[in-house]
Amino acid sequence: MVADVAASVAVARPRIRIQGAVKSFSGRVVVDVENLVLGDRPIEGLIGPNGAGKTTLMRMVMHSTSLDRGTISFLPGDGSEVALSTLPAHRLAGLGVVKSNQVIMDFAELTVWDSLLLAVAESRYEQPHRIFSEGIVFEQHEAEIRQHLDYFGFTDPTLFAMSAGEKKLLDIVRCLLLKPRFLLLDEPTAGLPADLTEKVMAVIRDLAAGGTSVVVVEHDLNVIWNLCDEVLFMAEGSVILRGAPATIRENRTVVEKYLGEGHV
Repeated sequence: MVADVAASVAVARPRIRIQGAVKSFSGRVVVDVENLVLGDRPIEGLIGPNGAGKTTLMRMVMHSTSLDRGTISFLPGDGSEVALSTLPAHRLAGLGVVKSNQVIMDFAELTVWDSLLLAVAESRYEQPHRIFSEGIVFEQHEAEIRQHLDYFGFTDPTLFAMSAGEKKLLDIVRCLLLKPRFLLLDEPTAGLPADLTEKVMAVIRDLAAGGTSVVVVEHDLNVIWNLCDEVLFMAEGSVILRGAPATIRENRTVVEKYLGEGHV
């Protein structure tokens, strides 16, 4: 029995606890979340109308947007708790809390390969006098990087990511290379064709099966319904509903405020 209890503690899924979190811009409250836990289920979807506060809430979790008040904590699953809202944003990746970018961001002067090497390079290798240590980083991560690039169809990583779709996939690969324990994905399939959308969904499922907690913000509701174990509906800065995808899909409030009758 003791062994069973120890095993259950060891595999507890990472969670994020949000308490009394408020953010305003120009006097308008855009996020007001009293008490919310993310990560209770392997893959959770966050949906809501434009301006509901979804991306702002995700940025608050990552501390790239500061809180007016409240706390956001990371519970890694080992009984400890870390206050994310007191840490600088660059510290979060080291804890395994990682977020993709809603707006495509890329290093314009770096090839696909160099961009990914930079993502996995430890801080001790980023100093100018350690420029010749690139070979070490390459050897440590070459196989894994090639595996991801082959999977997503990058034919020549010595070139630059040109299309919006390539840059979106490159951002997802960066997240994967960071070995996330809690992954926030902001519109990960936006602009991708159906075959690549399926590949992204498969990667997310594999991550969740391996113990990573995933929260997906996505406007493609087919992705939400087919991927998520639970869906949270956000409106006017607050999460007002959560439940199984079928339950949320059929809720009258969601239909009237977000989906429209044609999506039921």
